[in-house]
Amino acid sequence: MAQLSDDCFAFSGPLLPVDELERIIHERIVPVADVETVRLAQARGRTLARDIEAPIALPPFDNSAVDGYAVRHADLNAQSDTVVTIAERITAGRASALPLARGTAIRIFTGAPMPDGADTVYMQEDVQLDGDTAILPPGLALGANRRLTGEDVQAGSVALPAGRRLSVADVALAAALGLTELPVRRRIRVALFSTGDELAEPGEALSRAQLYDANRTLLSGLIEALGADVTDLGILRDDPANLAPALKRAAGGHDVVLTSGGVSTGEADYVRDAVEAVGRLVFWRVAIKPGRPVAMGVIPSGRPDASAAFVGLPGNPAAAFVTFVRVVRPLLMRLCGANPPVLLALPVRAGFAYRKKEGRREYVRVALRRADDGVIEALRHRQEGAGVITSLTETDGLVELAENVTTVERGSTVGFLPYASLVG
Repeated sequence: MAQLSDDCFAFSGPLLPVDELERIIHERIVPVADVETVRLAQARGRTLARDIEAPIALPPFDNSAVDGYAVRHADLNAQSDTVVTIAERITAGRASALPLARGTAIRIFTGAPMPDGADTVYMQEDVQLDGDTAILPPGLALGANRRLTGEDVQAGSVALPAGRRLSVADVALAAALGLTELPVRRRIRVALFSTGDELAEPGEALSRAQLYDANRTLLSGLIEALGADVTDLGILRDDPANLAPALKRAAGGHDVVLTSGGVSTGEADYVRDAVEAVGRLVFWRVAIKPGRPVAMGVIPSGRPDASAAFVGLPGNPAAAFVTFVRVVRPLLMRLCGANPPVLLALPVRAGFAYRKKEGRREYVRVALRRADDGVIEALRHRQEGAGVITSLTETDGLVELAENVTTVERGSTVGFLPYASLVG
C-alpha cells in the first residue's frame, strides 16, 4: 500500500497552477516500496526499480559495420589505388584465426569481428576485384565502417536507470546485454467507480433521466495504458449507508481510489460526505480548462502507515480526460517510481482564433491537417463543450495554451500535444 500523510494534498492558494500541482505530487508522494523481478517478456511498461549496470560492452568486440574488405589503413596509398591480396573470408559469428598481414585484405561481412591488425573497412561496392586481389581507391578515412567495442554501451556503465518506464527498446537493450529478467516496482492498484442514480451500465435499458456510464470505460483504459492494475467497482448508488464502507474497503486493497462526477463543492454530496467520514478530502481548484475543482483526499487502509489516495475528477468526459492526464497521470507515475517524461508540445500552425483568461492553462481539442502550402495546421473541434465526447474521438490531441497567453491569432504558432504522448 501507498504511504501517504493525511495532509499530503493540502494547498491553501486560490488557484493551483499545473506546475505547482506537479511539484506537490513529486515532493509529497513517496513511491511504493515493493519490488518484484519479472521476465523480459513481462517487463514492457513496468518501472525499473534500480539502475541496471551493463555486464558486458556493446558491441562486445570490434566488428564490421558493412559487407566489404577489412584492411590496415597504414597500407593504403594516399593518392592512388592500392592493390592487396584477399587472404581470408570472415562471416558473422566467425573470428579470424590469424592477424591481418601487411599488404592483404580480408573479405568481411556485417557484424563479423575485426581481425587483429585491421582498423578500416571498405564497402564492397567501392572495391574492384581482379582474381584474388582487391583494388582499393584512395581517400577512405582511418576507422571507416568499423564499430568499436563499447561504442554503444560501456561495460559497467548504467545502461538503464532506475525510474525508467520500460519501452520495447529498453527491453531489447536488456536482452542485448544478456539479461533475462529485470527488477521493477509492483504495479499500482487503482479502484475505479462511478456514482449516481442517473447512471446506467451500457447495455441496460435507460430511463428518461439516465445516461450510460462512459467515463469508467475511458478512465479504465487510461489507467491500464500507464501500466497500473484496475479494479472496476461498478456504479455505486447514492446510498449514504453503503458509500463510506465501500470506499473504506476499496482503500484497503488499493493505492488509489478514483471516480468522476458527483464530488462537488456545492450542496450536500454523498461521495464527499462518505470520503470525509472515513478520511480527509480537499478540493484543488486547478487552473486549467476544461476542468473544475478536483477532489483530492486520503483514505486510511486500516493497516499501519498505509493509505489510499482518493481522486474525484469532473464528470464531463473531456474535462475528465484533461484532468486525468494532468493530475492522475503524474500521481500514478510518482507512486510507481517512474520519472515522468517531459511533455514537449510540438509547434504547429493555428487554424483558428481563440481568446482565453489569463492565469489558467487551457487545452484546446484539435485535429491536424496539412494545409495547401504544406504546413501542418491545427483545427479546433466544432464543439468545445466539456461534455462533448466526440471532441475526443474526432481530434488528434490538445493545443496547450500557457497561463500568460490570452489571445491566439489564426496563423500563429501553437504547441500541440498528441494524445499518444498524454496517454502512454
